Amino acid sequence: MLVAFSVAPSGTGREDGSVHDAVAAAVRIVRDSGLPHRTTSMFTEIEGDWDDVLDVVRRATEAVLPFGSRVSLVLKADIRPGYTGELDAKIERLERAIDDSEE
Repeated sequence: MLVAFSVAPSGTGREDGSVHDAVAAAVRIVRDSGLPHRTTSMFTEIEGDWDDVLDVVRRATEAVLPFGSRVSLVLKADIRPGYTGELDAKIERLERAIDDSEE
């Protein structure tokens, strides 16, 4: 399964509203998991089986808890049994389709 998630604290008390330290704590959990992943400016994608992926999301969320009075979690999952390597394969198929449409 692929999961794209975003986790951030609110009620941080910071005037600038920045949450980079909290997000860094969450991304550290993802990177230490050993699962395939990618972080962009708005989401982190992670690939693996249900138990492993959701455990990482839970631990990443818990890592953000100390940074505010509450935490927001946005999660989107692509569940496709029997497929692995989709973190990159989906992008490769998209790029091929774009290239084919330009010919």
